[in-house]
Amino acid sequence: MEALFASTLTVAIAEIGDKTQLLALLLAVRFSNKTAIISGILLATLLNHFLAAWLGQWAIAWIDPQWTTYLVAGSFFAIALWVLIPDKMDDDDNRFYKLGAFSATFILFFIAEIGDKTQIATVVLAAKYQALTWVVIGTTLGMLIANVPVVLAGHFSANKLPMKLIHRGCAVLFALLGVATLLW
Repeated sequence: MEALFASTLTVAIAEIGDKTQLLALLLAVRFSNKTAIISGILLATLLNHFLAAWLGQWAIAWIDPQWTTYLVAGSFFAIALWVLIPDKMDDDDNRFYKLGAFSATFILFFIAEIGDKTQIATVVLAAKYQALTWVVIGTTLGMLIANVPVVLAGHFSANKLPMKLIHRGCAVLFALLGVATLLW
């Protein structure tokens, strides 16, 4: 259960202000079918984070256990620094919009998550906890917790959040996970 809780909390906080949350906002403004957008986010995240978690567990199996703790802790510290750099939305790729709300969301979310800090966090969390299913469920829940309100509320919620404070809090959370990894 620790893997589920840590994964959910970590990704929910890291996702605030992330480029995929900005993408959720753009899609919510573009399409009226909120259910299709949320379904696209869910399926894209499940697939993307399953692959990331599998990679994390596979990679950690090849590393000397003596170094595993330091590698995972170092990764958490690196992510802590990375979240202090706010994301900006890439060029609006509207060629996918003609595919409809679900397909556009699925494709754009899957692509946007590649190499994103929440995907990297999923790799690290899976390596730390060795609980692929719980990490994937947790990171997917975290993505939904952060993105569903944006989809439902649309443009009313996006610019009302204290982004600097949220990014700093997220950095502290990742640093604490790094410290906890070293201590336990």
